[in-house]
Amino acid sequence: MKFKKSTAIEPDINLIPFIDVLLVVLIFLMLTTTWSRFNQMNVSLPSANAQGSTDATPSWVVVVSSQGTYAVNGAKIEGRTLQDLSAALAGLRKTDAALIIKADASASHQSVVNVLEAARMNGVVKIAFATQNSSQANKP
Repeated sequence: MKFKKSTAIEPDINLIPFIDVLLVVLIFLMLTTTWSRFNQMNVSLPSANAQGSTDATPSWVVVVSSQGTYAVNGAKIEGRTLQDLSAALAGLRKTDAALIIKADASASHQSVVNVLEAARMNGVVKIAFATQNSSQANKP
């Protein structure tokens, strides 16, 4: 008897339908996913227990009161607008001095942002916020 030698048939796997199914599943997941944004961030604010800076660069000081009035280097500014504050900081543009912002704890956020915006308009890049040492804040 003559038996036929069976040759192993190689399986032919077609990957194109598999890729099509994966793409459909991927598109379905992309369309049904909810993209949520968090409304709040947990921020850990720095404490003010460090010693003062020993930097000897000249600086201008802008004081923001709780009523929203401004004083630049001790001279009170008459207006409360961004233009008034920008005009008062115009001389800072010519120097390489730093700007120190001393804002009252109960000052409005917009008042401080106005100082930052006026500094940006005048090209100031060195800005610092003054804080009170926490041991001095508790003393009467």
